[in-house]
Amino acid sequence: MKIDLRSDTVTKPTAGMLDAMMNAEVGDDVYKEDPTINQLEERIAMMFGKEKALFFPSGSMANQAAIKLHTQPGEQLIADKYAHVYNYEGGGVSFNSGVSCKLIDGHRGMITADQVQASINPPDFYHSPLTSLVCIENTTNKGGGACYDFEEIRKIKEVCAQNNLGYHLDGARLWNALIAKNESPLQYGEVFETISVCLSKGLGAPVGSVLVGDAKYMDNAIRVRKILGGGMRQLGYLAAAGLYAIDNHLNRLSEDHKKAKEIGGVLQTLPFVKQVEPIDTNIIIFTIDGDENEFVSKMETKGVYFYGMGQGKLRFVTHLDYTQQQHEYFLELLANHSIKKAVQQ
Repeated sequence: MKIDLRSDTVTKPTAGMLDAMMNAEVGDDVYKEDPTINQLEERIAMMFGKEKALFFPSGSMANQAAIKLHTQPGEQLIADKYAHVYNYEGGGVSFNSGVSCKLIDGHRGMITADQVQASINPPDFYHSPLTSLVCIENTTNKGGGACYDFEEIRKIKEVCAQNNLGYHLDGARLWNALIAKNESPLQYGEVFETISVCLSKGLGAPVGSVLVGDAKYMDNAIRVRKILGGGMRQLGYLAAAGLYAIDNHLNRLSEDHKKAKEIGGVLQTLPFVKQVEPIDTNIIIFTIDGDENEFVSKMETKGVYFYGMGQGKLRFVTHLDYTQQQHEYFLELLANHSIKKAVQQ
């Protein structure tokens, strides 16, 4: 049995999703004539109470477009040191927008309003970059799927408003946070000017993210997408997958969260596991006594695939294709200390 816990991006379309894709009505989206992508964009804009939404082929491109829309070259954004826009988007902040990052040492990838306030460069001090944008991530990837307290999100918004800063949410796994915290997309739409949401992680679509926001920013989003190479043609096939995912895969995210917490519970009983970080959603980060790379290699021989994150950390991610049968097998594998033997070999 192969168990792939590397990421929630490894999922494949379900039979129902494939049917929806094959039956999609399509047109040329570059001419904005694809009815299915138009429906998806309108649907997500309405969910968040925003004026406009635009489909992107990746979450990184959606985030990079948002940063470009909020900033000018030579300016600076504020983000946590774990932020995806800084760590995992190929240096796009500087390459695409000519913007630098002021990184905050937050908690599990989450920052506070007080930290943001303290990080703003004086706007009249021309020797330092002009602070123009705050980017936060919910849930946090490198922070182990942690979810923000929404009141702290509001407080950061107040700081942004007082200092004329843009406010962007990297919501690659926002769907997980909404389910885990019983929150509404409308709450987030009221606070952020722009939000990116991913369809190909927890929701199981094969491709795509959507940037949603106020017309003030989104009116130019399609131009930025074109510059980044994101013009697409018969996009409705992918949009149909996204619509199906929203209708059928959103509420089931609680199953992934439950499985993740059960894995974490077993890990905590194992003598070679040094620490299991708190589990809020579908990401489990832990450390072991021993060589992490050797551990990963040994576990592959048992059919279990996952990542080492460096600095002694390892990660499991539960997802749509991680079945209950696989879960029960994996829990048994953990509980009978087969993993311990793999570590010690």
